[in-house]
Amino acid sequence: MKVPLLDLKKQFEKIKDEIMTTIEDVCDSQYFILGPRVAELEEQIAQYCGCKYAVGVSSGTDAILISLMSEGIGVGDRVITTPYTFFATAGAIARLGAVPIFVDIEKQTYNMDANKLARTIQSLDSMERSKLKAIVPIHLYGQCADMEPIMTIAKEFHLTVIEDAAQAIGAEYQFQNGSIKRAGSIGQYGCFSFFPSKNLGAFGDGGIVTTNDKARYDQLKILRVHGSDPKYYHKSIGGNFRLDALQAAVVMLKLKYLDEWTENRRQNANEYRRLINEMEIDGMILPLDREKRHIYNQFVIYVKDKRGALQTYLKEHGVGTEIYYPVPLHLQECFNYLKYQMGDLPISEDAAKNTLALPIYPELEREQIAYVVDIMRKFFKVS
Repeated sequence: MKVPLLDLKKQFEKIKDEIMTTIEDVCDSQYFILGPRVAELEEQIAQYCGCKYAVGVSSGTDAILISLMSEGIGVGDRVITTPYTFFATAGAIARLGAVPIFVDIEKQTYNMDANKLARTIQSLDSMERSKLKAIVPIHLYGQCADMEPIMTIAKEFHLTVIEDAAQAIGAEYQFQNGSIKRAGSIGQYGCFSFFPSKNLGAFGDGGIVTTNDKARYDQLKILRVHGSDPKYYHKSIGGNFRLDALQAAVVMLKLKYLDEWTENRRQNANEYRRLINEMEIDGMILPLDREKRHIYNQFVIYVKDKRGALQTYLKEHGVGTEIYYPVPLHLQECFNYLKYQMGDLPISEDAAKNTLALPIYPELEREQIAYVVDIMRKFFKVS
């Protein structure tokens, strides 16, 4: 049996007629950049995420970049984030001349450890603390970071919170008072990606920024068109961060299916958990479904010291997997100048060494899940 890590063709088959009609409508309109489709998508995403405003941009990476720019973050400023994630987060910080400061993660959620965040800020000298401007918590693999203590810390130190929600559209977080908020509605900004492999994917690059602040919303709209307001008049320097109408139209069509797809992912995760727990494998840790709504952009298992061998064995039996992320950001060559060393952020380093993503896409069939787990059972029986 073949079980790919992701099978977008299955999703496309079900909505192909709608998609093709939508694309044809965009082509007939000959309106390709921004415009009414982008504006409509912005309204729908803002509503879906529980925010007042949304600004469509060119990618999830640019969503982070433009949010940092909107806060005036630049050369010498400090921004705190985590190192176990995709490069774009720290890359956007560094592109502006700011300095990423890395905080280690929680072992089972792979998200920012709020206790270590507090200790990191307290350890900064007065100069560094004066330059500290923002925190970028990452809702990795589709589950919100522990936002309540993070927001408390941010308020104490007057820091902007930019949520990297690229993998977490529709994820929910419950506060101690019982209130529930969706990813992207908690901090001052929420940054989302419409990369094709995301739960809500376009047919190319695309992203969106959410906010509840009117002034920030207006600033984001100006920055995405080279800082012009009105056209050809520039009080600030922005970039070409515009979302095109074709991507907006595709995402808007898919949005009506998103909750159904998310529920399928959650059911698939539960089935994995049920079958794998029956195996009772020493050293294996399954994803911790802790917050209100985990949307499972990925289903990532921890396999102590056997990750490489397990991945090879699964591949030999037709099962697609992926390693996210083999080198944590603080140890990437391009960040040597930050002077981090192996052992500085041990939980991130351990996750990078021992985690493996299994197929979790919505169209995955129960028989396929059972097959994946059966192959894993055979591996651990002989290893």
